[in-house]
Amino acid sequence: MQPEHAPPAPEAPRTDFIRERVQADRAAGRWGGRVLTRFPPEPNGYLHVGHAKSICLNFGLAREFGGKCNLRFDDTNPSTEDEEYVRSIQEDVRWLGFQWDGLHYASDYFGQLYAWTERLVEDGHAYVCDLTGDELRECRGTLTTPGRNSPYRERSPAENLALLRRMRAGEFPDGSRTVRAKIDMASPNMNLRDPVMYRILRQPHHRTGNTWCIYPTYDWAHGQSDAIEGITHSICTLEFENHRPLYEWFLRTLELQEQPQQIEFARLSLTHTVVSKRKLLRLVKEGHVSGWDDPRMPTLSGLRRRGYTPAALRLFCERIGVARFNSTIDMVLLENALRDDLNKRSPRVMAVLEPLRVVIENWPAGEVEWLSAVNNPEDPTAGTRTVPFGRELFIEREDFRVEAPKNYWRLKPGQEVRLRYGYYVTCTGYERDPASGEPSLVRVRYDPATRGGDSPDKRKVKGTLHWVSAAHAVEAEVRLFEPLFRVPHPEDVPEGGDFLAHLNPDSERRLEGCKLEPSLAKARAEERYQFERHGYFCLDASASRPGRPVFLRAVALRDSWAKIEQKAGGAGR
Repeated sequence: MQPEHAPPAPEAPRTDFIRERVQADRAAGRWGGRVLTRFPPEPNGYLHVGHAKSICLNFGLAREFGGKCNLRFDDTNPSTEDEEYVRSIQEDVRWLGFQWDGLHYASDYFGQLYAWTERLVEDGHAYVCDLTGDELRECRGTLTTPGRNSPYRERSPAENLALLRRMRAGEFPDGSRTVRAKIDMASPNMNLRDPVMYRILRQPHHRTGNTWCIYPTYDWAHGQSDAIEGITHSICTLEFENHRPLYEWFLRTLELQEQPQQIEFARLSLTHTVVSKRKLLRLVKEGHVSGWDDPRMPTLSGLRRRGYTPAALRLFCERIGVARFNSTIDMVLLENALRDDLNKRSPRVMAVLEPLRVVIENWPAGEVEWLSAVNNPEDPTAGTRTVPFGRELFIEREDFRVEAPKNYWRLKPGQEVRLRYGYYVTCTGYERDPASGEPSLVRVRYDPATRGGDSPDKRKVKGTLHWVSAAHAVEAEVRLFEPLFRVPHPEDVPEGGDFLAHLNPDSERRLEGCKLEPSLAKARAEERYQFERHGYFCLDASASRPGRPVFLRAVALRDSWAKIEQKAGGAGR
């Protein structure tokens, strides 16, 4: 079996407009045939499933074309950044199965960026502006009206350089001045209307401490960082398409050699969730989820905790491909990638989530049989295990009805069913709980000749139930999840609306007193199991305690959510 963390061979040879561009550049001899990409996250939050697409693309391109890929933190805003995020991002990239060739930070280049800024100021391509934030926004104009030149735009290079150095020395209050590129306030591209390059911000940086009190903007730092590292193909999402002319203006004006090629692709959006770090942070800060690694979150740490595998995420990214236009991917495609991966690798076990006690009246008291059970019918090499079978068992409460329709093939008074890997049993009676009136115990008799699940007389039964021996059961808490949002597109809200209005109050269900087969007493964190009939589960190391394991359902066996939506007319729950 292929190791879980190893990047897989693609399901089919891949081709897309980005790979075609890289192939054409290599054929033309650009950059000497080199391919050097980078994954450039801002360390202001945890990575989510959308980042997985970018990681797989950038590292995948480097691997396919014999190149290299850097991990670079674009850490230009110390007010939102933290070492916690740096560590989590590195862990997530490794977990997905990739290793960077170079580890860099935009803050590594603060000195060079500042030196280039002085050069642009001296050459008349940048100036110090005293407009406030509100004044600057008002002067920029709109999409239909041109902007107005700042009254400070015509300062001399000497005056601008002196002001810049005083900004660097900390002589001015936060927000009182900015450095702006001098481009074109009438440009139809708003990004070229004298964009801000530096702002004053007295905020300790997670790497440089209090060395700087002015910080470069993302737009100013990003392209130059690419150039410093010798990046050949700067792969960005579509929201940066309108930033590309600015990216190229900076590179061209600085006369940098072998300028990187920016290529944009569609970002990943999923139904029933949000992938905006700002919105995800709000979910965390306001307590709508337990943290960044809440199993309902689309973060890589949340998906990992829930039981998703790196192989499944890579398979998902492979299947959705790379497009030029934004679209929303159905969550079912992500779930199916996990099902396809876990179906091949996960051992089957029996677990009863809402237990109902069964007593086999004609079973000898105290006798235990060990029955052979298949570990994974999809993997002949997985072998078998033995499970204990005795006088008292647990079955699912939903598998017994006192009054049932004619086509109900599970257990009911007088009906015979098969106990998986065990025997045929026939219901002879039941008891009710005096308080609730619900069945509390079911009595059955077994046919000793049907061991293994077949009868000598070839009679057929239509119902097969899973079960757990009461005397050997491991008691656990099990948590079941549904999408975090009730509707497919939670960000589609009327003006003044809030996406949180679409939160699903039933997104998590906790079941206490679940009964699991004894092999699960040795379950380890991040091992995945198929609980027969229920789905794929893993042990939650964060919530489990000695003698009190907690299992999380990663995904059900089939897409019941889509069926529910279809039945409800697509309106959500």
